[in-house]
This record gives sequence, structure tokens and C-alpha cells, in this order.
Amino acid sequence: MKNLLSIQEQLKSGELKLPELASTYLETIKSRNPEINAIVHFDEESVLKQASDIQKKIDSGKSGNLAGAVVGVKDVISEKGKKLTCSSKMLNNFESVYDATVIEKLKREDALLIGRCNMDEFAMGSSNENSYHGPAKNPHDTSKVPGGSSGGSAAAVAAGMCNVSLGSDTGGSIRQPASYCGVVGLKPTYSRVSRHGLVAFASSFDCIGPFSNSVEDAALMLQNIAGKDPMDNSSADVKVENYLDAVQNDSGKLKIGVPKEYFGDGLDDEIRTMIEDRLKGLESEGAELVPINLPHTKYGIATYYILATAEASSNLARYDGVRYGHRADFKTIEEELGKEKEAIEKEIKIAVGADKEEALERLTKLDSPLARLYKKSRTEGFGSEVKRRIMLGTYVLSAGYYDAYFAKAQKVRRLIKQDFEAAFEKVDVIVSPTAPTTAFDLGSNQDDPVQMYLNDIYTTTANLAGICGISVPAGVHSNGLPVGIQFLGNSFRESEILRAGRRIERLIG
Repeated sequence: MKNLLSIQEQLKSGELKLPELASTYLETIKSRNPEINAIVHFDEESVLKQASDIQKKIDSGKSGNLAGAVVGVKDVISEKGKKLTCSSKMLNNFESVYDATVIEKLKREDALLIGRCNMDEFAMGSSNENSYHGPAKNPHDTSKVPGGSSGGSAAAVAAGMCNVSLGSDTGGSIRQPASYCGVVGLKPTYSRVSRHGLVAFASSFDCIGPFSNSVEDAALMLQNIAGKDPMDNSSADVKVENYLDAVQNDSGKLKIGVPKEYFGDGLDDEIRTMIEDRLKGLESEGAELVPINLPHTKYGIATYYILATAEASSNLARYDGVRYGHRADFKTIEEELGKEKEAIEKEIKIAVGADKEEALERLTKLDSPLARLYKKSRTEGFGSEVKRRIMLGTYVLSAGYYDAYFAKAQKVRRLIKQDFEAAFEKVDVIVSPTAPTTAFDLGSNQDDPVQMYLNDIYTTTANLAGICGISVPAGVHSNGLPVGIQFLGNSFRESEILRAGRRIERLIG
């Protein structure tokens, strides 16, 4: 499929009609999605109705900035009247009653919303295998993962099911799947885009951003979803730049910081060589490469998984089967408790001494029906990775461990932020691989959570510091899979990373 900007030119000239374009994407979904599983819900009738309405605006010359954008939406962002499952059994029947701010902005600018995209449950994962809807697969090789947690959003663009999509990035969940699927993925500065209507994983990390087939398309998308929002008190009142103009009229010098910490052990040799070759190419075209140090990078993964899981355990406490989410069968719970009570009472009748005391104590500690409802609802509703992170987060916040883990991690987070602040005094952007390897086999890391977490080794520090980042295709590995190059920029300097990304596109051709 063509890039969004070229589609818009064809729509304006009348060479292309939006209903025809929408039908093409729908046919791609119907043919490819059964295998790739990138889209978990779409309504063909609604899509064609949207396309017809927007086409009338195009014909009258009154269409918005995003007419021609056919958008997949990660299933963690609210769309009024659509299911909002977060790929979890916990929310399998939940329907959103309002639009997220980003959805309101897309509709206002006449974007066409084509479907809901698969993801890791509650955005927790690096492979899109932790989904109640089943795993999404990489369009380049369906035996491989698409990355996560926004794997469905990346795969949908890569497979031609839409021309842009929205994802969320808490520790690399836009950039890593963009790298694995060979598309552009942009994580804005924290607070640059409203989080109103985004289901929270870790509230001080979460960002909404676009996937696209080109840097220019990402710039156009960001330009139309960024900005202060009265519905999100954490959104920043900082002027939104003309990102598209910054990319299309890039003539300034570019200083690129090259940190040794991002090119060490664990990085695939071929990826290292490819990134180094791309940097030589940029240097030959006038960019300046500056060696820099980010000394606290080595603590990034540990710090991230302490702080993010702590916030997750707090945010997910609301899903208890009473206020929100899946509710276990109460009749079954009453039957279970009755049988447990009966069994203990039988023990008490025949027990003597210490055994009797122990049985009596168990009887007094037997769950109330409400407590058992909470336990059973959460046990049934959450998947294994979400449970693991809730337990990790509860542990680091618990009495006796708070200072040793959570408080210490907050201090390290500040040191990581200071590393970036010092670096950006010398350079415009910082470069790294997006991921240490290409996409890995489905199922290969499911039993090794630490190895899975290490896939985020180059991305989590940007979320800890709250800065912006972009992954742009850098080439194809000898194994036939895409490789991404990442550029990080200082807070609210998205124009700089977009400029750098566009130069990579021009370099590759």
C-alpha cells in the first residue's frame, strides 16, 4: 500500500475514492488476518459508511487533515460503542461508553477507523503472545512474533490492513514491534499526547503514538493527535510544532550521539554492523557522530520492571469482579465455601490437641463469599504474565521492601534522566539499535520471562526519562527479517528524531 501522503494526493485529485480504498484494506483483512491475527474486531458496514461520509467531505473540499488515513486502533484505547478488552478475559465483554481524546481528534480530522488491534494483555509483554484473542504473528514470517505489546498495530500496518495505526508505549511497546515488523513506530514525549481514554498500565510511563509506512506519515499523525487536553491533567501545555514541515524542509545540521552502552554484549553482530553502516552513511551526508556515555543505562531494565510493575499492581486493583471486569460465578463460590467449611468442621470433630487448634484456626480464616469472589474473579480473569507483574509490583511496594526496591528505583530513574539531560547538551539525537535481535520464534521465550524482558533493553530508558523515540527500518537481516534503528530525542524535540528518521529513509532509498 502507498504511504498516507501519496494516498491523500490521489484522493484530492479524484484519482482514488475512499470507499474503494477502504474496500481494498477490508479485503486484505479478510484474506490475511485469519493467519496473522492482527485485528481482533472490525465492522465492514461501519467502515464503508465512514468512507462514504468522508468521501463527501473530500468532494466538497471540506475534509480534515487526516482524510485518507485508514487507522487501526490498539485495543487499549477507548472507542465509543466498541469493545475495549485490552486482550484480556477480564474485560472480554466490556464496551467503551466514550471516545479517547486521540480518537476524538482522529474523527475530527476525518481519519477512518478500520478495526481494533491485537495486543499483549493489558499491554504487558514483548511478543503479543499474552493475548486472550491468541497471539498475533509477524507478517514477514508467521512463525515469528510481531513484538509487543502493540504487536497487532505494527503487524496490521506491515500487512497492509491499514496505512497507519495507534499503539501505546510503556517500555518500548511501539518501537520494538515497529522494528520486528519493518515499519515506523513513534513514541512521543511523555505528556505530548493525551492519555485520556487509554487504559492504564503504568501511568507515569504510558504514551500513545503512531505506526506508519513512512516518517512523514508518522509526523502528520503526531501533528494531529498531540497537544494539551483538559481531560488529562498530565498532558503538557507545550506548543505543537509543524512536524511534517520539519521533516520535509530539513536542511540543518544533525549531531548524533553514539553511546557505547547501546552497542555492547547481547547485540546481534549483523545488526551492529548494519547500524554502524547506516551511521557512516549519515556522516558522509553531513551528520556529526559524537561518542557519548549513558552510565546508568545498565540499570534500566531492573529499574523499569520495579517501577512499572508497582504502578501496574495499583492500576489493576480496580478489576475485582465487582467494580470492573470478569465476575466469577457466585453460586459456585458459595458451593465451594460450603464444602470447605463442612470438611473443616468434620476435621474438628475428630481432631485432638494441636491438630484441633489448627483446624479451628483455618475455620476462622475461611474466606467470606465477597473475598472469595475477588480472588476467583481475578484468578480467572487475568493471564499468567499480568499475574506475574501484579505480584512483582505488590512485592516491591510491600512493607519492608518499599525502601529497598521502589524508593531506590525512583532515585535511579532520576539518574537515568540526568544522563540523558547531560547528553542532549552535546547532541541533537541519540542513536541505538531498537532491539538486540530480529523477531524471535513464537513460543521460544514464553518460559523465560527474564529473556523476554531483555528484548526491551534499548527502549525502556526512554520511558524512564520521559523523552521521545522513534524506530525506523534500517534494512533486512540475512535471515530475511526487518531490522530497526532507534533515535531518541530530548523532551518535546520530536522534530529532531523525525528528521533523523527521514534521513535514514533517504539513505536507504
